[in-house]
This record gives sequence, C-alpha cells and structure tokens, in this order.
Amino acid sequence: MKKYIRLLPILILTFTVAFAGHSLLNASAKEERTIPDTVYIGDVDVSGMTEGEAEDALRDYVDAMQNKSFTLTTGDKSIQVSAEDLGLSCVNPEVIEEALNLGRTGNLIARYKDRKDLEKEPKRFDVLFGADEDKIETLLGVNVENLNQEAVNCGLKRENGSFTIVDGADGIEVNVTESVKAIQDFMKEEWDGENASISLVTKVTKPQGTKEELSKVKDVLGSFHTDFSSSAAGRAKNVKNGADKINGSVIYPGEQFSVYKAVSPFDAENGYELAGSYENGTTVQTYGGGICQVSTTLYNAVILSELQIDERYNHSMIVTYVKPSMDAAIAGTSKDLKFTNNTDAPIYIEGYTNGGQIYFTIYGEETRPSNREVSYESETLSKTDPGVTLQADGGHGIGYFATVSGSHTGYTAKLWKIVKVNGVEESRTEFNSSRYNPSNKILAVGVATDNPEAAAQMSAAIATGDEATVRNTAAALAGDPAAQAAMQAAAEAAAAQAAAEAAAQQAPPAEPAGEVANQ
Repeated sequence: MKKYIRLLPILILTFTVAFAGHSLLNASAKEERTIPDTVYIGDVDVSGMTEGEAEDALRDYVDAMQNKSFTLTTGDKSIQVSAEDLGLSCVNPEVIEEALNLGRTGNLIARYKDRKDLEKEPKRFDVLFGADEDKIETLLGVNVENLNQEAVNCGLKRENGSFTIVDGADGIEVNVTESVKAIQDFMKEEWDGENASISLVTKVTKPQGTKEELSKVKDVLGSFHTDFSSSAAGRAKNVKNGADKINGSVIYPGEQFSVYKAVSPFDAENGYELAGSYENGTTVQTYGGGICQVSTTLYNAVILSELQIDERYNHSMIVTYVKPSMDAAIAGTSKDLKFTNNTDAPIYIEGYTNGGQIYFTIYGEETRPSNREVSYESETLSKTDPGVTLQADGGHGIGYFATVSGSHTGYTAKLWKIVKVNGVEESRTEFNSSRYNPSNKILAVGVATDNPEAAAQMSAAIATGDEATVRNTAAALAGDPAAQAAMQAAAEAAAAQAAAEAAAQQAPPAEPAGEVANQ
C-alpha cells in the first residue's frame, strides 16, 4: 500500500508535465484559435480554419443548399418549392465555437482524450437547419388553391323528368399553423440535405348535402324563357354554352350563386365564339357575346322564385329580348348577377335551349301558399331619342353612305313586383330601377374628291350634324337637280337670315316698357 502511495504523485506529476509541455508548445496556436485537423461541420472540412474562415465556409455550405427541392403534399395534390422558398438557415451557428474549443476546454484528461480521439477518426459536428415561419405561411397562403381539395357537395341530376342524388366527396384543407411546425421540425430533425418530400398537416372537410335534404327538391319555384332565334350562329352557340354551364347547379341554403363565376372565362377554350356585345355605346365583337341573355333569362326565373338578389345591373343600352328593367347584364367582373338561396332547402337550376329559346327553371321545396301569385311589371318612365353621328370617310367618294352602328333609344324604367292572393292584388312594390343610355346612329359619309370646292361643301355639311343636309349636299354635288335647287334655296335663306341679323345690330335700342303700379 505504501509503495502505491509513493508512485501516484510521480504518475500525476509526469502526466501534468507532459500535458503542460504540450500546452506550452502550442501556446501560439491557441492564440490563433484554429480548428484542429480532421474536424467537419456538416459535410464541410473546417480543419485548420480560423473562426472567420469557418463562418464563411458554413455560410457557403448553407447557401449551396438553397436550391434543394421539396415536395409539399396534401392528399393527391402537391407543389414543388426550394429550400430558399422555405427560408432555409443554420440555427446552430455556435457549432463553430464548439469546433474551435475541441481539445481546449475541460480538464486535462478531457482535453487529452479529445485530441487522441481525433487521431483515431474525424470529428463531425451536425448542422441544424431551420425554416422561416413567415416565409412558409406566405408560401402556403399563395398556394392554397394548389394544395386544398374542395369538398364535392352531394348533388342532383335531372333526367327524364326525375331527380337522382349524386354522392359527394370529402375535401382536404391545409392547417397552416401545424404545417409550418411540421416543416420546421422536418428541417431540424429529419432532413439529410437532399431533395425531400414533406406531408403537410391537413383537416378533412365534409361535403354539404344529405339524401334527406336533397329529396326535398321536387317543386318548380320559378321558370322563364326568352327568344334568341334571330341570333347569328356564334351568338346562338354562346347562349347554349352558357345555359349548359349553369344547368345542374345545386345551391344549398345560405349559399350565393355567381353567374360570372359559373360561365367564365369568355374565350374559345371555354366554348365561346365571337358575337356582338355592348361597349362604350357601340356594338363590338367579343368572345361570349350573348351571355347577357343567359343571365337575364335566369334572373327572371330567380325573381319569380323569390330568391334573394344580391347583385344585378341593367345594360348600358336597351336590349330587345325582355322589357326594360327585366334584364341582368354581365360585364367582366364589374357587372355580375349574384343571388342567394334564402329558402330552407337546396335549389336546383335547370337550363337548356331548344328551338331558338333559352329556358331556366328553379326547383326546390315550395312553401309559399298555393293561392298566392307573384308577377313583375315593367314601367317605362321616359324615352330619349337618339341622334346621328356623321363620320367623314376619305376612302369613298361623295354620295357614299354606310351605317357603321345602329341607334338605340334611351330609357328610364322601373320594375314592379305584384303579389296577388286569390286573384286579388295584395301589394305592388318597386323592385328595381334602370337607366339605358341613348346611342346615336353612326353614319359614314364619303368625302373623297379632287374638287376642293366640293370637299369644302361636304365638310361644312358634316359640321352641321344634320343627316338631311349632308345627303342633300352630296346629291347636289353628284348632279341631282332637285337637290341642287334645295341647296341653293337653303343658301339664300341663310344669307337672308345673316343680313337680317346684321341689320338688327345697326338699329337703335327700343324704349323700355312702362312700369305697372301695384293696385
């Protein structure tokens, strides 16, 4: 026992001197603070690097990972994003300090062990990755339509005069808060630095509709039709296409229906052709021309069903397929027909065309008294006759006339809702009001001539804005004796009028009339 006690101080002294000597030999290296050999941070060899060099190397390493691809999935849907999109970053930069301190901290035995371990195998420090919460939230918000799967409501199909119930399907909705956490946890704990797939956290949304609800849909609430038999082929196709897109729509209690959403976009890919539409007081050719007759016909079926009208606009100019104030215009997103199912049961819209007629019928559960009748009456309040706009056409000679655009009479009107009970009028209330702008006829007038005097006369005639004057002038210049005589008479009358006005200006002022005293 005494022999052991004597040797122990010698061993400790020997170990202490040896390690102290090693520390003295490396004093300058310690001051330079370089990382020992065979040390890695992630996949980066940081052997012999100073703190600044290691920071640059780690930054380059993280930057090189920014283009890694991630597939974010929800059920059958997915989107491809990059690590940069997720805000990839290193969340443990202190790992550099740990690498610098390897073999330099702890007691003498721990330091010695660290250095001996490095001689046997390299030391690898893990890089912990993180993702930016705000960036992920924004990314998921922008891609919500690409990730969510809307529930398909239970529906109805009407064939051969009877309804068949169509089963719906569950939907999937991204839980953004939980998905952000799932992505961050994956990046920190599971990611191996390669392209990867991450399942987002979702919740199931159930479809609307039950057999019990849908079985209530059996009664006609309102029906209306209009005539488009005189339409050109393109317009007729557009009317049919619009009716087909609305046909079969099921609207549950409290739901709003948008005609624009149902029938757009207006392009060839969606089945539309070029046809006439109103634009800035004229008729132009656009894809979907005629769709307003679809919305107008549906509007009248809807108001007869007494559903809630949320948004309706009249046309800028009068239409001919319904009376004033009975129309409903569609114009991009600025004019739409929207209504809400304010009944306690689902409603079904049937729409189709046949024999140049478009039909809409609203089916639901009839709860109104059978002796109650609803109708609508159009009242025209005022009319404004259109004028004519004369356009000089240098491409045609004098005597040429062509109608560029027809005229439209302006109107103001209102629609009355009339309720009768047992055939006796119970109420008459104003339902809407409308204003339709007048639109001038646009007439192209040929003015091409080599005769300067004739050109001047046509220009002066057009400046009057009077179609008859222009036609008479053109006829006179073309050699029509009657027109020439009329033109000469008009010129003489104008000269006489000018002379009379000049004479009146030279006459002395008249005496003022005497005042009448109050009695």
